[in-house]
Amino acid sequence: MNTPALQPLPAGVVSLPDHEQHARGVLDDQAWAYFAGGAGDERTLCANRSAWEALQLWPRVLRPLVGGHTRVTLLGRTLAHPILLAPVAFQRMAHPDGEVATAAAASALGAGLVLSSQASVPLETVARAMGRAPGRGPLWFQLYLQHDRGFVRELVQRVEQAGYEALVLTVDASCSGARDRERRAGFRLPAGVSAVNLQGLAPMPDVSLRPGQSALFDALLTQAPTWDDIAWLQSCTRLPLLLKGVLHPADAHQAAGLGVAGLIVSNHGGRTLDTTPATARVLPRVREAVGRDLPVLVDGGIRRGTDVLKAIALGADAVLIGRPVVWGLANAGAAGVAHVIRLLHDELEIAMALAGCRSLDEAGPALLFD
Repeated sequence: MNTPALQPLPAGVVSLPDHEQHARGVLDDQAWAYFAGGAGDERTLCANRSAWEALQLWPRVLRPLVGGHTRVTLLGRTLAHPILLAPVAFQRMAHPDGEVATAAAASALGAGLVLSSQASVPLETVARAMGRAPGRGPLWFQLYLQHDRGFVRELVQRVEQAGYEALVLTVDASCSGARDRERRAGFRLPAGVSAVNLQGLAPMPDVSLRPGQSALFDALLTQAPTWDDIAWLQSCTRLPLLLKGVLHPADAHQAAGLGVAGLIVSNHGGRTLDTTPATARVLPRVREAVGRDLPVLVDGGIRRGTDVLKAIALGADAVLIGRPVVWGLANAGAAGVAHVIRLLHDELEIAMALAGCRSLDEAGPALLFD
């Protein structure tokens, strides 16, 4: 796939909410239902956003700010800023360049990229688009643990050979959520869009159900991952492994005991189990459960640079953004994604300066008013 062509940004789009509003007119109803919707009554989807909005920054004044920066250290690397792009499937539904455009933008703006295993572009192509420039952010691969463990092992080998730097195992989606928006829209993947990196995966074996048995609990979930699979996956790779979808401190503590490289506090953007707590609410509890030595990231509802600063103050090492990437991609391809990243970074710098933080090391619980 060729380098993405640059497109002009839509007039009047100056914030992430603007990108979302404009993208609604670009995406068709099915794509909008898939990308924008959540599970059930979408209470978690809404709670993620409102939780960041409810937090208040408590700035200090007259502090020296010259030489300030947004750099952070993550998995042994120094990053220009703490903004990564979350795994989002089937991005070619939003723009023909799909994940290639997203990778090009991430590389240019120093943002990390977590590629979805359900990407609509081959993982090797995305890695080439990300490049190997010294200033680019990390390139990670998100994984669902498939029923065919041999296939998983081969996929992980492909990921390693392509130059990815970590695996991110999603642990909060043993089955799909009840997504009303998608069902109302009659969602189907459009022709030409598929999970290309999962080609060759054999169908799940048929299970003969006895009367009274559940197609979910007694068939599908017989292949769902458990804690025992974490050690197996670690044995298959030399890459560090992070777990995405941890909300409970007890799970965080257990994961830390298994030697994972990091945790991502996430409720899947409200797309799996509705009425779970907002990620901003549980982030401090997860941080407390694992201490300061284990990297903790967070996603869900982050739309402003002030949200990024609040996340760092609550104990996150970095944040991930998902839906805003899709809105930028739909609006202007790689240029739109780059604009989204730039807006968040610029707003983070402004928030730090006005809050009296010369570096993110200075952002702690005292920065928040309670």
